[in-house]
Amino acid sequence: MMFENLPSVSGLARRSVLKLGVAAAGVFVMSGWAQAQDAAKIKVAAVYTVPVEQQWVSRIHKALNAAKEKGEIEYVFSENVSNADYERVVRQYAEQGNQLIVGEAFAVESAARKVAKDYPETAFLMGSSAKPQKPNFSVFDNYIQEPAYLTGMIAGGMSQSGKIGLVGGYPIPEVNRLMQAFMAGAQEINPKVSFTVSFIGSWFDPPKAKEAAFAMIDQGADVLYAERFGVSDAAKERGKLAIGNVVDTQPQYPETVVASALWNMEPTIEHALAQVKAGKFAAEDYGQYSLMKFKGSELAPLGTFESKIPAELKAKVETKQKAILDGSFEVNVNNSEPKSSAK
Repeated sequence: MMFENLPSVSGLARRSVLKLGVAAAGVFVMSGWAQAQDAAKIKVAAVYTVPVEQQWVSRIHKALNAAKEKGEIEYVFSENVSNADYERVVRQYAEQGNQLIVGEAFAVESAARKVAKDYPETAFLMGSSAKPQKPNFSVFDNYIQEPAYLTGMIAGGMSQSGKIGLVGGYPIPEVNRLMQAFMAGAQEINPKVSFTVSFIGSWFDPPKAKEAAFAMIDQGADVLYAERFGVSDAAKERGKLAIGNVVDTQPQYPETVVASALWNMEPTIEHALAQVKAGKFAAEDYGQYSLMKFKGSELAPLGTFESKIPAELKAKVETKQKAILDGSFEVNVNNSEPKSSAK
């Protein structure tokens, strides 16, 4: 018969079942592998009180996204969280099982530390002016006073009027130490340079920072220290120079931003993740990981101003940078509020 060489219906059924079983087993194995991969990733949450575009927070966000792209972490975040809502959001992330919670606790120290006490198995890494809190509350800060000093040297050498303006958010240690280092660097090159200092009372108000910068330009400043966004816009409109802080904005202001002190959060985040992964996370001050020797900060490439800065000035800056890196020169950390010296 023409059908005698075909397998029986029962044989077909058995083979189909076997194939389905193998396929199902494959799916199960793949699913298990995927779950194992996800389990290997550290769950990280970040709570920001400002937009992720803001200079300071953008560097943390960048470092965490880099870890996410490497497949090391699962990363979620909340931005523009009000001080009043901060504790609730942090607590919610802790309840959701995030292993590491990152953020800035400057204005909400008590709230952040309170949550950390309630979740001793969760690692907390917070921007803070205060000390670590045992057993699980570590702190970090943007200790980028070294490249700030170098940018100050450049500003002091590039200013024709000898008048430099500085616009900051708030006069807190994190801002003060960078401004003080910048001013010291400028004075090394030009001891007679004078400064106008202003704080706008906000971490993110570009229009207000811009107006403050305009006022300084009207008083004769020809180089502006842009601790806040908005300052470089004023410098660009008036044909003056600006020095960047934390991020490099020269690509957006190629004829305005001479140099920038960059903050790289990657070394800080990498250390924290390694500690969490090893089960060794403890209360620690991560400030050192922002220093140049750890590659936590650097002087941005001079780019469009490479040929515009006098060779003698560049040589002095390079010599000072080498001295910082080999430890023969230490930038003084001055957390006191800087004052205007211009008359």
